[in-house]
Amino acid sequence: MTDLLSNCKRIVFKIGSSTLMKDNGQVDGATIHRLTALWASLYDEGKEILLVSSGAMAMGWGDLNLQEKPKGIPEKQAAAAVGQSKLMALYDDFFSACGIGVGQVLLTRDDIADRHRYLNARNTLNVLLKNRIIPIINENDTVAFDEIKFGENDSLAALVGSLIDADLILILSDIDGLYTADPRKDPSAALIHQVTEINDEIRKLAGGVGTAMGSGGMKSKIEAAKIAGQSGIPLMICQGKDVPNIGEVLKGGKRCTIFLPHEQGLKQRDRWIAYGSAIEGSVTADHGAVHALIRGKSLLPVGVIACDGVFGRGSVIAVKDPRGKEIARGITNYRADDIREIMGRKCDAEEDIFEVIHCDNLVLKD
Repeated sequence: MTDLLSNCKRIVFKIGSSTLMKDNGQVDGATIHRLTALWASLYDEGKEILLVSSGAMAMGWGDLNLQEKPKGIPEKQAAAAVGQSKLMALYDDFFSACGIGVGQVLLTRDDIADRHRYLNARNTLNVLLKNRIIPIINENDTVAFDEIKFGENDSLAALVGSLIDADLILILSDIDGLYTADPRKDPSAALIHQVTEINDEIRKLAGGVGTAMGSGGMKSKIEAAKIAGQSGIPLMICQGKDVPNIGEVLKGGKRCTIFLPHEQGLKQRDRWIAYGSAIEGSVTADHGAVHALIRGKSLLPVGVIACDGVFGRGSVIAVKDPRGKEIARGITNYRADDIREIMGRKCDAEEDIFEVIHCDNLVLKD
């Protein structure tokens, strides 16, 4: 693992609210100071640092006289609106003291789902990094609602890492990593240092939401690791407040969990199809078509047995097996109504009936 980490130049750090805040709801200035010193040292080594930071909502509670995490969407968005400027001011103060500039980047799910906006976000981040500015990235909570939210910043960090071809994604959490059981309840729980495959056994180890401050839990981190792994990027989880250990982890220390990536990660465009794009409908393939897709073939009309949704040509749709499990995503060559007309029929050049999804525009799901 040391060799894997030694070559990492572009690193995405995800900082949870539990790392930035104390249990009493106050900013943990001492931890932020230590983290900034660590990031500054990496910066001085020539590393490119991106921060996906939670904390805006938590910082805004007090000004709205809220005693606990807001539950309604308007209250959450109001708290985020108040807290976001405080969060950026905090980072600007700490990094300015180290002579480092920062830039704010607020994203919604639509910014990733739309191909043009996705590429624009990628270009913007690359320009910031080229000019040695550290991007501070967060979800635009003041305008996002459930249908266009990432859900939590673990997924956002993985998508950002995929977007800009990161070498490593490091999630700073309230726990050292993935355990065999909940260490807060089971003293015999053991830390799992390395995960080579995200299977049902690994997923069963995930619990619910971690703390009152945070919105994610181990389940969201495993899902983020899945996105990172298919993008060819290792993802690590470690305790965020233990800053000396973070430095050790980056040198190969073992008090963490590392999810190893696939040897052959998806290409940039395929990453967007698989995880960035918005799914606008679905088709169901028969067993023969499913086996063909697994072998790298295109989806033909003859193998389609159902079509759901309303979508146009060029939309990204899900491909399901006969049991309803999603097995792939791809860019369709036909509108939904057209697929219903031609499904079950063989391709015929004379009738201009071709692939529903060409293999070059189709990505298998893990």
